[in-house]
Amino acid sequence: MTDKAQSSGHGAGVELGPDDLRAVAAYAAACARRVLELFERERPGDRRPREAIDAALAFAAGGERVKRIRDCAWAAQRAVTEAREAAQPAASEAARSALAAAGAAFLHPLAKATQVKHILGSAAHAALALELAAENAPGLGETSIARFAEAASPAVIDVLRRYPPAPAGGGRAGDLMRRLDALLRERGARPAQGARP
Repeated sequence: MTDKAQSSGHGAGVELGPDDLRAVAAYAAACARRVLELFERERPGDRRPREAIDAALAFAAGGERVKRIRDCAWAAQRAVTEAREAAQPAASEAARSALAAAGAAFLHPLAKATQVKHILGSAAHAALALELAAENAPGLGETSIARFAEAASPAVIDVLRRYPPAPAGGGRAGDLMRRLDALLRERGARPAQGARP
């Protein structure tokens, strides 16, 4: 990993250093950890989402961006599918949050809206998992998104603001991701407390 990754060829480049990637991965892993219990309660003994989160945390703590992270992400993807096929939607979304946490390490320095999924996908799927687990609390997704917005560090917001806004589509998780994106951009646009406008 270079100090400043730059894209080449496809679209404008975004400056992205190792510390940026680690901050994003740490945030994504923290969001996924909030809902890991939803998965493990439904599918005890399946460690794939936990391993994906652990791989993201190891990278965030200074580890290398290695093949193991991708392998854990693919394994979490299989857990997503199996939970969905077993009619366990909250568990499936919790596993998808873990998958997204591992994928956060592979944020690309391309100024494309789709890259926002690497930054906010874990939080969006975690919020949806909480909403699905609650069944009769449709507003819980928005409440969770507000909490995930508060948990985002200035470093994560700074990285997010280098990219275009979150893309359209993606169903309910996409709606939640766009809400989080808007909250964080608004927060990032406000002057810091004590700063002059």
